[in-house]
Amino acid sequence: MTTLAPPPAPVRDDGARRRSVPTDDGGLASRARRLFTGAPEDPRWARPALWAILVLATALYAWNLSSITGNTFYDAAVYSGTKSWKAFFFGALDAGSFITVDKPPFALWVMGLSARAFGYGTWQLMLPMVAVGTGSVALLYRLVKRDFGAVAATISALAVTLTPITVAITRDTNPDPILVFLMLLGAAALLKSVRTGRLMPLVWSGVAIGFAFNTKMMQAYVVLPAFFLVYLWAANASLGKRIRNLAVGTVALIVSSAWWMVVVDLIPASSRPYIGGSTDNTVWDLVIGYNGFGRIFGASSSVGSQGNGAGFGGEAGLYRMFNDTMGGQISWLIPFAAIALVAGLVLRGRAPRTDARRAALMLWGGWFVLHYLTFALAEGTFHPYYVTAMAPGIAALTGAGGVMLHNAFRNGSAAAEVPPAERSRDRGMGWALPAAVAASSVWAVVLLQRVSGSGTLYTVAEVVAGVAGTASVIGLLVARFTKRQRLMGVAALAAVVALLAGPAAYSASAATSSTNGTNPTAGPSTGGMGGMGGGGGRRPSGAGSEPGTNSGDAPSGSVDGQETGQPPSNSGDSTDDGGPTGSGTTESGTAESGSSESGTTESGSADGRTGGGMGGGTQVSSAMITYLTKNQDGADWLVAVATDQTASSIILESGEPVISMGGWSGSDNAMTLAKLKSLVKAGKLHYIVVGDSGQGSSNSEISTWVKANGTAVSDYSGLYRLDASDVG
Repeated sequence: MTTLAPPPAPVRDDGARRRSVPTDDGGLASRARRLFTGAPEDPRWARPALWAILVLATALYAWNLSSITGNTFYDAAVYSGTKSWKAFFFGALDAGSFITVDKPPFALWVMGLSARAFGYGTWQLMLPMVAVGTGSVALLYRLVKRDFGAVAATISALAVTLTPITVAITRDTNPDPILVFLMLLGAAALLKSVRTGRLMPLVWSGVAIGFAFNTKMMQAYVVLPAFFLVYLWAANASLGKRIRNLAVGTVALIVSSAWWMVVVDLIPASSRPYIGGSTDNTVWDLVIGYNGFGRIFGASSSVGSQGNGAGFGGEAGLYRMFNDTMGGQISWLIPFAAIALVAGLVLRGRAPRTDARRAALMLWGGWFVLHYLTFALAEGTFHPYYVTAMAPGIAALTGAGGVMLHNAFRNGSAAAEVPPAERSRDRGMGWALPAAVAASSVWAVVLLQRVSGSGTLYTVAEVVAGVAGTASVIGLLVARFTKRQRLMGVAALAAVVALLAGPAAYSASAATSSTNGTNPTAGPSTGGMGGMGGGGGRRPSGAGSEPGTNSGDAPSGSVDGQETGQPPSNSGDSTDDGGPTGSGTTESGTAESGSSESGTTESGSADGRTGGGMGGGTQVSSAMITYLTKNQDGADWLVAVATDQTASSIILESGEPVISMGGWSGSDNAMTLAKLKSLVKAGKLHYIVVGDSGQGSSNSEISTWVKANGTAVSDYSGLYRLDASDVG
């Protein structure tokens, strides 16, 4: 009797042998089992490896949670949103809704809902950030695995997890981690629409990018040219249907992007906060100015034509991502990713138009290239943490391109369906693998040489990168000529170690050290702004009387190592999206970077200038805040100060609304003399901090009027009391 042997376990292009596929009844127990063990056709190691990477990502993002430094600017807005739904909707800095932050509010909504549900404190604000950071890793894994297999997906997930700047920014309350997650959701929906030709996934892609727009405005649109090109070229539909679907998807994108902006701009200015960062009190101006073309061309509407934040990441130019400041944050895998992109596209060059792998390479390549050019050439405000948005593209190209190059190097082809006559071309592309490994390994050693002497961790990483990189290249070459497949596999593993040793060292440093809350970076300082140990104004470690408690009282606690009851320090190292604040002035009159003596806060502008007539150069001490709280006398706002930095610190210490008259840089036209008089006359504001003559006529006019009509509080320089009787 003839018997048939069972078929072998299927093997995919990534070279990983799968388990034989058991019968799956689709029940609850089966789905739960697959959650932890993976799909039956996956390699046995795949799902445990994914879980290990997700645990690693969570640990890096949440390690020593109580020490995480947040951005007080956003923290104060979140706190204000927990006290007022109006402030919540508009993204106002203060619960009285006088002025908004200079970003749309979606990230504030996410953190605010967490704070409303669990109370205001460090872990409540960080919970969404850790969740979306880990979620981005899982989502990228799923996207790469779909087209390139488990090996590629695992490498990609590990690469994005260990991207240093991603670790640093996810341990913060800036909106960028939420932005990246939403962009990945958009990519997932787009690729599904490309594969199926269906309209609804494309619509959901537009919606996701629209929400990303409402997180950080124009930065969300950087990937759109790649999205449009990939769909128009590769979608599984006729040309006419592709064009129609793109038109509908574009409508979904516009609606989901513009709804909040349209609603806000339609509300009368007297019934809503001033739009911080704008020149004309409209969200539209913020979109095209400060958060739009001003970032690219340096014509920032509220900072000036020079783009004062450019110094945070070095001079604009194609080399920017490799300079002393940016190199250690993002550039480790760029040489490998660039080579893998070019070689991968060549390997898929003769595939059908709808080829899913080429479409994915086009998407991730466009993601990487568009972000690189945007950030490298931007002449306006630029901070290192912006480039976390590049990380998914680089990581996906590293994993997917690396596996394709490995298969081409091993077999002379990246795909089994390539005819033998074409394998000479593919065999030539395969030699790109050792070249890519060598290029990124050498670059890793160069980067680590820049910080030699900064600690044992970086010395060990340098040795590992150099030795593993050399061993990998030699092993690949020997294995190729001797046809030893096992040696080639070991050499490929050594390549992964070589490429990730440096990023791992920087990421470990970011996870275990205190970072600058407003301009976080990973690794040792290399002379740029931000870096480790700078205090961007640390958020209180918990609401209530004890760190980590949630009593619902004012957000107090230890701030930047100061005693409870002192305001957060504004180091002056950096600002969120304005220019550098300079070194800061302490009460003794000395400049000191990274600290603020005696618990004082400076009312200076974001570019190192004082705020002039509206409180510039004036000190706001803890004693002053205590005095103001005791003598608020029923006013809606505790005090009016020059800038967001000062206002946010006072809000977080006192728990009371504070007016920022000049926005982030001190130059917003949020406060006018007429508006100030109306607030004082109505009893909504009694105290204002002013300094010397202002930079603009409005500021100077306010300062002059306050000094002429208010009563100086002798114990606190620059503080004036105003009552209804003082208004003529």
